[in-house]
Amino acid sequence: MKQVVLITLFLSSLMLAAQKQRARDLGVPFTGTTGTYNAITDVPGVEVGYSTIISGNGEHVIGEGPVRTGVTAIFPRGKAKKFSPVYANWYSLNGNGEMTGTTWVTESGFLETPIMITNTNSVGVVRDAVLKWYVDTDWYKGEDWWYTYPVVGETYDGFLNDIYGFHVKEEHVLEAIENASSGPIEEGNVGGGTGMMCLGFKGGTGTASRVMTVDKKIYTVGAIVQSNFGAKRNLNIAGVPVGIALKDTLSYEYNAPPQSRRQEGDGSIIVIVATDAPLLPHQLKRIAQRIPLGVGIVGGRGSNGSGDIFLAFSTANENAFNRDETVTVEVFSNDRLMPFFEATVQVVEEAIINAMIAAETMEGIHGNKAYALPHDLLKETLKDYNRLEE
Repeated sequence: MKQVVLITLFLSSLMLAAQKQRARDLGVPFTGTTGTYNAITDVPGVEVGYSTIISGNGEHVIGEGPVRTGVTAIFPRGKAKKFSPVYANWYSLNGNGEMTGTTWVTESGFLETPIMITNTNSVGVVRDAVLKWYVDTDWYKGEDWWYTYPVVGETYDGFLNDIYGFHVKEEHVLEAIENASSGPIEEGNVGGGTGMMCLGFKGGTGTASRVMTVDKKIYTVGAIVQSNFGAKRNLNIAGVPVGIALKDTLSYEYNAPPQSRRQEGDGSIIVIVATDAPLLPHQLKRIAQRIPLGVGIVGGRGSNGSGDIFLAFSTANENAFNRDETVTVEVFSNDRLMPFFEATVQVVEEAIINAMIAAETMEGIHGNKAYALPHDLLKETLKDYNRLEE
């Protein structure tokens, strides 16, 4: 028995050692109380899955690689629930990007599908693969007549990835769906965030959550980001101008002449915010409109070349969707929304920084390289401003 306990402790310690550091692990201070996992999956029912596609090195050969991309799947009530719409709404800070299906989300007030995120050129194949998956799994639970608009967002990973090689296939979409689960989720170079850059350094996927008590009940707000935006000079962490302090630190380098008109600050960010608070679609629009405040805190400016697109949903009122009958729903008054506005800003800020902390230096096409935000220099900079939590 003692030997079993020792082996278990040893394996547990290995697992802990293998976990990537997050912003709080480095001493970055944040406001608010997190959920158990400090992730969007702290909202009961939410599941997240990834397919990460990494292959090849060196010279860029269109159709062959190198490949640095992937797919992220987000299920508001988990994939086992099948068709179970949630109240939702969306907002765009700058529309140089895409998120399919959003016009019906606003028109109907419901999100009827999972949310998928990938690279810019793979939106179509992801949408089609999800639609086929609905058919194969009877997503609409036996309805003989239905229509659907899969929600698929994107950001551009063409600095590192053979984006015109179209490497995302149906199998990768199905893998992300199959991998969707609750609990702790990976961050950094994973899923749709694999090949992304952010505020001058390597970016990717990040998440965070907050819990709060309103009217004697506990509620959760969580966010997941695919972060690929911003200029290094604007990077701000915990109120500290980190980008300016690290202006001479390696951020990224071309090893072939850039084949685009990309300007510093161009890029995109997709943010999904979830809550279990009983909010109606117009209130979720208000939540989505607060997401840019979190983006702005860390240095986002809504660049002309950036697709900054956000969606918020509520898992409350599970039986609100009904094609045939009148239903009764629970809802907060607008006067009770301020804690949720604040939590939204907080989780978006932390999720973006978590994405950068977890991201690792990555080399892609032509040997182009995006460098990770250096943890040691970040800690030194925060300490210089008395903003490091020991």
